Amino acid sequence: MDSTRERDTDLFESEQVAAGDGSSGGSGGSGDDWDGGSPADGGSGRREKKRNRKVLVAALVLLLVPVLAVGGYLAWLNHIVTNNVKQELLLPDDGSAGSQPTDKNGNVVVQPAGNGTNYLVVGSDAGPGRVGGRSDVMVLVHVPADHSAVTLIHFPRDLYVSIPGKGKNKLNAAYAFGGPPLLVKTMQDMLGVRIDHVALVGFEGFKSMTDAVGGVDVNVEESSNQPPYVFTQGVQHMDGAMALAFVRERKQLSEGDISRGRRQLAFIKALMLKTLSKDVLTNPIKLKDFTEAATTNLTVDQKLDVGTMRSEALALRDLRGGDIRFITAPFTGFGTSPAGASIDIVDEVKMADLGDAIRNDELNSYK
Repeated sequence: MDSTRERDTDLFESEQVAAGDGSSGGSGGSGDDWDGGSPADGGSGRREKKRNRKVLVAALVLLLVPVLAVGGYLAWLNHIVTNNVKQELLLPDDGSAGSQPTDKNGNVVVQPAGNGTNYLVVGSDAGPGRVGGRSDVMVLVHVPADHSAVTLIHFPRDLYVSIPGKGKNKLNAAYAFGGPPLLVKTMQDMLGVRIDHVALVGFEGFKSMTDAVGGVDVNVEESSNQPPYVFTQGVQHMDGAMALAFVRERKQLSEGDISRGRRQLAFIKALMLKTLSKDVLTNPIKLKDFTEAATTNLTVDQKLDVGTMRSEALALRDLRGGDIRFITAPFTGFGTSPAGASIDIVDEVKMADLGDAIRNDELNSYK
């Protein structure tokens, strides 16, 4: 037992002992020549121990330096996110009547436990200082409880829906009337589904994120020509400016805003896959640049903290292209509102089916 304790203690002993304290290995030797002496004194054994200790110290240094560097880098990223991301009241207040989805009779729609998480991503093309603008992009992102896939559901802005307290109007009018909380309430009641979190992103933010990861490869479903850019069917590499032109166009597309919505989903998928790729996750510079670009233009709800965002991102790191699915919210066709505006007519039956699939975490079987 004693010899074992002595060996353990040797690993942490000082390299030097003060001169004249009687701890020197050889009689009359200097204090820092502590491993001197004859073999009979055990000098060679002590020299061996000293060499072993130096090897151990060197190994510890080699191990600790990258660990500390990685720890410092992650702390730096965390600092960027914490400083940049803005939190606002984007969800209805918990105690308010609009915090839970209700049916047409005003009854709360019960949500099953463990049914995944729903994020509403709202994009706006509004310039700085524009107040009361309508939402240009509304995508409900459903992440199942097992994090095995992601479903992106595009809600066309011209869907003609019931807006609580405002009658019927286009879906994006809910944002203009009451900001994100009213948009959330409108969509929750339409689907019978609770929206857990909201994120607001400006189009310029998408542009910066695209450039930060070195561009993205987007599947172009329908060709168009927006000088100086020409988009042809197939996979096309885009930088930020090109991607921004791609997701903004609708007049040249066969179904206008519906086709634009599909473009937006294709771009979001491409950006997600690039961000989660090893090319970005293992490149400190790209990851830092993306984090900065993504968070500078990001506002999230009052319940979405940095820890939750980090955990969700890590849980989705193994996603592949086939794990990301697109859906356009169901509508039966186009029409005109009583006020003379062009509208998309909601398919009430299929919308109810979509809500059931989201609420029960069964989107994999929804058609």
